[in-house]
Amino acid sequence: MLKPDPTAGDTSWFVHDRFGMFVHWGLYALAARHEWVKSRERIDDKMYQRYFDHFNPDLYDPVTWAAAARDAGMKYVVLTTKHHEGFCLWDTQQTDYKAPNTPIGKDLLRPFVTAFREAGLRVGFYYSLIDWHHPDFPIDIFHPLRDREDAAELNQSRDIRKYAAYMREQVRELLTGYGPVDVIWYDFSYPGRVYRGLPGKGRNDWESEQLIQLTRELQPGIIVNNRLDLPAEHIDIYTPEQYQPREWVRVDGKPVVWEACQTFSGSWGYHRDEATWKSPEQLIQMLVNSVGSGGNLLMNVGPTGRGTLDDRALAALDVYAEWMRLHSRAIYGCTQSEFTPPADCHFTQNGNRLYLHIFSWPFRHIHIDGLSGKVEYAQLLNDASEIAILEPGGEASHVTPNVGEDSLTLEVPVAKPNVVVPVIELFLR
Repeated sequence: MLKPDPTAGDTSWFVHDRFGMFVHWGLYALAARHEWVKSRERIDDKMYQRYFDHFNPDLYDPVTWAAAARDAGMKYVVLTTKHHEGFCLWDTQQTDYKAPNTPIGKDLLRPFVTAFREAGLRVGFYYSLIDWHHPDFPIDIFHPLRDREDAAELNQSRDIRKYAAYMREQVRELLTGYGPVDVIWYDFSYPGRVYRGLPGKGRNDWESEQLIQLTRELQPGIIVNNRLDLPAEHIDIYTPEQYQPREWVRVDGKPVVWEACQTFSGSWGYHRDEATWKSPEQLIQMLVNSVGSGGNLLMNVGPTGRGTLDDRALAALDVYAEWMRLHSRAIYGCTQSEFTPPADCHFTQNGNRLYLHIFSWPFRHIHIDGLSGKVEYAQLLNDASEIAILEPGGEASHVTPNVGEDSLTLEVPVAKPNVVVPVIELFLR
């Protein structure tokens, strides 16, 4: 089986646990129309201030969030401590643009960390390299003021060096004030994106070398993602976003540790009117596809402005909870298999346990190439009921006249089991 090279951060737990929760939460929850609303609608600080002035998530209870994540089978969480809007959920000493200065009047990060750790989940922090509120952050292609005629002139008074120092001090707070942090999820670099003469930003702007050095010094085992615009030796995990790799992610031809980040709908932040919520089948298949291609899945929720998970998000989490209750051992500790699955199926594998995830239920028989004589027992994972194995030339001859000698045939029930994606557990010899 494929195995990535060792990483600077401790990814041993990461490649075992496989499934995490992403949480996008900030002032944009009040706008309720995408976390990029400030950029998309070109809202200046004065107009955006209304969300800060009315941010009062009085129903915020991270214990219930943590329970929902745990019940869904998620093993770690990554929270947006600061997103691109620049608003901070913790009591940072570097800016007044923080939760304690809103009507809620308190640090929202500390109770979050406590709740998720007590629920048994590892904790990670998302930290935006972008900041549309900071006075020293130069206007660029994504900035809300990008179309102002005087944008270049305004940039003359903005000092990216001061902003880079600001980021380091905030990261120092996050990595020294909340105990062990398992993941830091920096987001994101775009050095080649020039807009109307306004340059994009990358490692030189963020002073990424200093930032990664500080990160490793403060939390030596922490996992760092790939969005600081740094060479591969500084990267622990790669993070394909809003698409599903169909095979193990490779960099320079080598397999790497990776994690797909996805949303229940088309938005990361709470979006009241967004309607493209994924079906139960899509939700489970995305998890299976990720693990079966050697990766993880980080699935996002966007809490409301009152601090709750809305009914649609809870329903999606329930889909995972019900499926993982019966099928978690086909996910935890699993990875891509050396065997090729039949059509409309996907494999995950953990040692001598091979898991066949069936996306389209067949009639009576499944033929698998390359497994003849290699399987000693088969069962449906949801109820441990035996599945008959028919080898070529034996009982299978009347149902597999054109199946190769290296194939085996599984005889499955006519009726699909009452689970979103059935799984057959194959015990290899």
